[in-house]
Amino acid sequence: MLILVTGGSASGKSAYAESLCLWASPRVYLACMQPFGEEGAKRIQRHRAMRKDKGFITVERFTDLAALLLPPCRCVLLEDLGNLAANEMFQTEPPRDPCGAVINGVEALLTQCERVVVVTDEIGSDGTDYDPATTAYIEALGALNRALAARADAVIEVVAGIPIPLKGELPA
Repeated sequence: MLILVTGGSASGKSAYAESLCLWASPRVYLACMQPFGEEGAKRIQRHRAMRKDKGFITVERFTDLAALLLPPCRCVLLEDLGNLAANEMFQTEPPRDPCGAVINGVEALLTQCERVVVVTDEIGSDGTDYDPATTAYIEALGALNRALAARADAVIEVVAGIPIPLKGELPA
């Protein structure tokens, strides 16, 4: 089962996505954020503290999910699609389209466990003009969001901590 959880910044989507994994044991937290700088390190520490006593096995993987062999698990939480897309996109010069690598990676995760929960960001709706690289990233993440939403069994938007089903039912 694939569940896509989306929402704006600080909407509560990560906490909600974690709650969707607590039924399963063992469960894996697949961390995709590279620890760039002091602010990045602080954010990673905050997320580790949030899940400290929740029984997740943490696996850090920044690119190439298709080649990742997970430890045995029933559920994996991919945190988050935006970081994974940026890592795949900007690891080469010039940047490359991350969609194929990311979608293949998610499909590989689905072969290894019962439930995959993917956290993604709602971006690109602000109407702001950005530089070409940022615009290309926003378009790539939008394409990934659409592709995974089409593939997902459930799509949930979290607004102010409230999960709103956009596709399928709210999972137990």
